[in-house]
Amino acid sequence: MHRWRFSDLESTAVGVEVLDDPMTQGAERALPAQLNREAHETGAPVPGEAMEVLRVRLGDRVRFGEPLARYTSLRIGGPADVFVRAESVEDIRVVLGFSAAYSLPVFVLGGGTNLLVSDQGVRGSVLKLGRGFDYTNWKATEGGGLVAVGAGIRIARIARRTVEAGFGGLVFAEGIPGTIGGAVLMNAGAYGGEMGALVHAVSGVSADGGHVHFGSDALQFGYRHLALPRDFIVTEVTIRLQHEPIEALRAAMVEVRSRRERAQPQRCPNAGSVFKNPPGGHAGRLIEAADLKGVRLGQVQISDRHANFFLNLGGARASEVKGLMDLVQRVVWERFQIWLEPEVRLVGQW
Repeated sequence: MHRWRFSDLESTAVGVEVLDDPMTQGAERALPAQLNREAHETGAPVPGEAMEVLRVRLGDRVRFGEPLARYTSLRIGGPADVFVRAESVEDIRVVLGFSAAYSLPVFVLGGGTNLLVSDQGVRGSVLKLGRGFDYTNWKATEGGGLVAVGAGIRIARIARRTVEAGFGGLVFAEGIPGTIGGAVLMNAGAYGGEMGALVHAVSGVSADGGHVHFGSDALQFGYRHLALPRDFIVTEVTIRLQHEPIEALRAAMVEVRSRRERAQPQRCPNAGSVFKNPPGGHAGRLIEAADLKGVRLGQVQISDRHANFFLNLGGARASEVKGLMDLVQRVVWERFQIWLEPEVRLVGQW
């Protein structure tokens, strides 16, 4: 196992020669002071010199004190101390090494759905997969095919691609927000389908920077959950699909889209389903039966269309969403003695 040292990153950055350009020299001399100000403003427990090395290594792919609201479907979230849009596995390893050297936690931000990011933001490093993880590789098999997909691709996008290629299985994902990496980690599903039934393999990067591959036999899917090693970062998912008539698939996708538009709010920012369905029941129906449909706290409202969706009416805060979640849990418990478990993940300082 490789033990990370910050010198691993420093040795990488040393190879960047800028001393021959007087203008670049001036920019380099000014950089530490700028970065030290950023460290003070964000509260990041990282020396400015270390932040400089990270910026030299990653360029404009790294930002300090980056607001996360622009990356979440709820349009809510405070700043990340360190935010990196990774374009390669090597970028991921750089972030892991940097974070390990300063004992910083690493959070992987997928499509920003099913998340509630604190108003105070996220301490440590936030990693988002960029365009380098937005790809598909097809391999024909008897009666179907295997599709290796970069974990950063939107699941609805790959669902449409598979339909147009004549492969069935992902029709249920039409309209599901988020990336396929996130969809696999939470075993996303709808209308009788779920990711766990389709996944052939998962590949990624371990906490020590090594490449890890899990075949289907090693994957344990549960309801809205996939058991994987702690701190494992998914970079690629392989899906097994079967050939089906394209026209039938197109018709099925139109039906799924229509059902979703009829049942779920479409206009206001939201995080998708807020609570998991309890065994044998539906969270939205319980919330509605508790007379909470349409209830509002600040700029957050329970949807009149689907009670398991909370809407950002504009300028909402994470504390308001959390307050409304607490209210729903308490009232549903008092009425029905059923405790609703959050499906959205609370991230950051609470």
